[in-house]
Amino acid sequence: MTFRNQLESHPRKIKTVLLLLAFPLLLMGCEAKLDLDGVHQERTKSVRRTDNFQAVATNEAVVTVVGDTGVIITSPKPNGIKEPLQWTRTGLMGKPNLIDIDSCPDNSLIALSVEQQVWISIDNGQDWTKSDLPTREDMLSLTCAPNGDYWVVGSFTTLLHSTNQGKSWKENSLDQDAMLTKIKFLDAQNGFVLGEFGLTAKTEDGGQSWQRFGMLPADFYPQDSYFADLQHGWAAGLYGTILHTTDGGATWRRQETPTDFPLYGFHAEGGRLFVFGEHGTVLELSDQRWVALDTSHLHANGYLRDGEVLADDLLLVAGGRGTIITTNTKQEQ
Repeated sequence: MTFRNQLESHPRKIKTVLLLLAFPLLLMGCEAKLDLDGVHQERTKSVRRTDNFQAVATNEAVVTVVGDTGVIITSPKPNGIKEPLQWTRTGLMGKPNLIDIDSCPDNSLIALSVEQQVWISIDNGQDWTKSDLPTREDMLSLTCAPNGDYWVVGSFTTLLHSTNQGKSWKENSLDQDAMLTKIKFLDAQNGFVLGEFGLTAKTEDGGQSWQRFGMLPADFYPQDSYFADLQHGWAAGLYGTILHTTDGGATWRRQETPTDFPLYGFHAEGGRLFVFGEHGTVLELSDQRWVALDTSHLHANGYLRDGEVLADDLLLVAGGRGTIITTNTKQEQ
């Protein structure tokens, strides 16, 4: 009402005001239509910039990478460094946030979500079935043991164990208010779990019982760990920290690294050991020294969470911002 009265009291201004009001409409008429082709093209890609990948696993047939919002991508394993990866994208119902994956001796794949679920594929990642975990604890790591049993660990030192491919679960705990961050079996009988507040435990009877052993530094939170055998192991964490044991975890010593960035995941293959971290960090253990690989040409500026060595020393690494990259790590003789 006020605007109309002002126009009526100043008739000479009416034409000017109407022209000003019409000017944005004229601009809109001249403006090109919003181009959504880029958005549509991004949605049709197997790997997208919005993906945040968390873990990688391989079996005899495929490479599989999992991430947030139920994203799973798979590719046939390349036979050589010149053979490109061909990714196929799958989105799980409910968009669970996948944080870990492992392959089993029978070539099936199992993936863990933060929603207390294990997802299982028996056809190289084409189809997935869900197994709900009977716990309210936050679960963080899973593994498929050499005998095909599933193991999942998490908060309140909880261990979940399935002997029938996720159809039922048995729950156990070390009765400590701590997060278990990694579980891994070396063989059918021997396995390790590591967690916060320096917690370490091992089994020598296939997981029927677990015993505390040694201690990590109490202020060290192991993001990941790896045991090459019953005596030699490594644990990685924040500030570029890597701890090493040569006595089965009874004692740990810090190894020097060329970075202060957080380190998230190990991968070992063919006698080589890698660790991946923040800001595109890739380190390799060489003659008992951690050496940084040059990843500048890979444009990997975000975090790198996990990786796998494929054919001919081709290293695949995965992480945030849709990062899926490969590099030839073959050392010159």
